[in-house]
Amino acid sequence: MFRLFEKLGSLTLYHVNQAGRMGMFLLSSLLSVFTPPYKISPIIKQTHMIGTLSVFLILFTGGFTGMVIGLQAYNTLSQFGAEGLLGSAVALSLIRELGPVLTALMVTGRAGSAICAEVGIMRISEQIDALDCMAIDPHKFIMAPKFVAGIISMPLLTSLFDVMGILGGYVVGVGLLKGNEGAYFASMYDSVGFKDIYMGLMKSFTFGLLIIWICSCKGFFVHMQRKASFGAEGVSRVTTGAVVLTSVAILVFDYFLTSILL
Repeated sequence: MFRLFEKLGSLTLYHVNQAGRMGMFLLSSLLSVFTPPYKISPIIKQTHMIGTLSVFLILFTGGFTGMVIGLQAYNTLSQFGAEGLLGSAVALSLIRELGPVLTALMVTGRAGSAICAEVGIMRISEQIDALDCMAIDPHKFIMAPKFVAGIISMPLLTSLFDVMGILGGYVVGVGLLKGNEGAYFASMYDSVGFKDIYMGLMKSFTFGLLIIWICSCKGFFVHMQRKASFGAEGVSRVTTGAVVLTSVAILVFDYFLTSILL
């Protein structure tokens, strides 16, 4: 019984310490973003890695997501003679929810895992310790460009996802199922407002911050993880955990942001 309480207390202390480390890591990284000197080239490099290299994946995923929504929505609306509302259903579903969430999950799998592995390898190869020895702030040198790039890239990728999804819904609803083209765009124009676009943008900003924060932090503290092990095994384990934790955090924050902004 005492061993059970000991393990429970040890596990609780570990998670409390980890939450504190993550909070201090976020604070230090955000402060470093606003601390001079400001260098553009690292931000451009990270924006290319996070944003530009994700464009094809986002366009492909967004197109087929819109096609699926268009097919399902048309099938349902046709039962009530409301096919003219197809554009509204597709646009609102993408702009409010599916666009930001699916974009964030795709970026987490493609770029978030790479960021975590990169930072984790820098930690176990003692590159971060070398920066500390040279009095170079690793948060400013490594993390700040990633945070800025993530916050810039996510709203742009989400916008591409939404546009491609709307076009995918148009292809299915109008091109394949012979719906009314004018009604598709008119219903979208009448139903989508600034509040809907604002909600999608706020979610994309938040998800971009979450992705960089969790994935970078997990890699940065790879040597302090529970059952930590150095080398490829430690990096692979912490990368898997970072992707899972980020995906769950995106879904949890999506609910809370929806309840606040709706």
